[in-house]
Amino acid sequence: MSKFVKLSEEAYKFEGKLSLSSAIPLGLQHVLAMFVGNLTPVLIIGGACGIVGGAGFEQLQVVLIQNAMIVAGLVTLLQLYSVGPCGGKVPIIMGTSSGFIGVFAGIVATLGSGVVAYGAIMGASIIGGVFEAVLGLVLKRIRRFFPPVVCGTVVLSIGLSLISVGINSFGGGFKTRDFGSIENLLLGLFVLCVILFFKHGTKGFLSSSSILLGIIAGYIAAIFMGFVLPTTAVTPDGVEYTKSWVLHWDKVANASWFAVPQLMPVDIVFDMRAIMPVLIMFVVTAVETVGDISAVVESGLNREATDKELSGGVICDGIGSAIAAVFGVLPNTSFSQNVGLVAMTKIVNRFALATGAVFLILCGLIPKLGALVSIMPQSVLGGAAVMMFSSIVVSGIQLVTKEKLNPRSLTIISVALGVGYGMGATPGILAHCPEAMRMMFGESGIVPAAFVAILLNVILNRGEDAQA
Repeated sequence: MSKFVKLSEEAYKFEGKLSLSSAIPLGLQHVLAMFVGNLTPVLIIGGACGIVGGAGFEQLQVVLIQNAMIVAGLVTLLQLYSVGPCGGKVPIIMGTSSGFIGVFAGIVATLGSGVVAYGAIMGASIIGGVFEAVLGLVLKRIRRFFPPVVCGTVVLSIGLSLISVGINSFGGGFKTRDFGSIENLLLGLFVLCVILFFKHGTKGFLSSSSILLGIIAGYIAAIFMGFVLPTTAVTPDGVEYTKSWVLHWDKVANASWFAVPQLMPVDIVFDMRAIMPVLIMFVVTAVETVGDISAVVESGLNREATDKELSGGVICDGIGSAIAAVFGVLPNTSFSQNVGLVAMTKIVNRFALATGAVFLILCGLIPKLGALVSIMPQSVLGGAAVMMFSSIVVSGIQLVTKEKLNPRSLTIISVALGVGYGMGATPGILAHCPEAMRMMFGESGIVPAAFVAILLNVILNRGEDAQA
């Protein structure tokens, strides 16, 4: 029993010594938490360009999905262990960013669909990634603009923006015909109950692996609930359809056992019409990464992030995104889903997270393995996501309350969340504003909340801190 406790204690240390048998399940739950989110942006933008789901591009689609998994694993290892100044050595999982979807969709609308438009997105991502890396190099000089009240507000915004994503997955996936069906809700609730049971009803390794156990139990439950059968239903207007949560095992059967990654699957194009808006988004990404790193260090390591950790993390974001573009993959950034997982489990062991990164690489090299994970019902992931994403909100609260709240701090938080996050999270409110403003502030509430928090932190009288 003492050995078991010792292993459990090592899991809560970033450089703790952990056995492979303990590290694998702890790392695997990180992969399951982000797997679908890692592939979704590639599928959406690839579809908009007509190269995913389009006739004649079947092989390219396979290559892009394969590369997305391999790149996420490689960039995660870079973030965990670092090479020179690149990498923060923080417990962060990296993956394909969904924050760029709106900007990339606008680029496709401007340039037209096709391989050329996708190549222009890749070219802009290379330039933008290098630009973000430069921002990371000078981050120490501008660190004063990111005190706990600002970082905490950004983290709060990240958590709030993800709660709706978790609930959508809980219901089976937004815009699906059976969204909110009894089957999906029961499956999501079952996963959540299993997680709560293992998290608070057990100790040590089982408690630490509660997310993984909940997802596995949900997967098994989906089989017994008939999710693997070609079940059909009828809409209120009498149209018969196959339910969206049906597991398509043919996707696993058709996947190959081994595949070699392909460099530059599309020709890189450098077009200023794509580069300029993407540069703006990389500034936004840097701010979000600062928030993610602040949250994971605060919740997992119980301290503030250092200048070196923030700088290295942002540089890794940029370099990782440039590398991703060479493989035909959208920008890679820190995954907030996994920040929430760390906040909930407190597992920060680097070796455990590295095993998850290796599993991602294997999924890319062994497409059949990746296909097996990709067919997981959304409601299974949703059962875990609602709790993980809410944990990010709690981390934000912990950050903003590290110091005594005074009138100045309360104003920064209130206005940033009320005006900043509120505007960004309300579709259409910026419809009549310039396109650049819509791209920066209209895609999520995170960016405007961060902008308002940073601005108020600069202009409000700091003398109130001493008076409070």
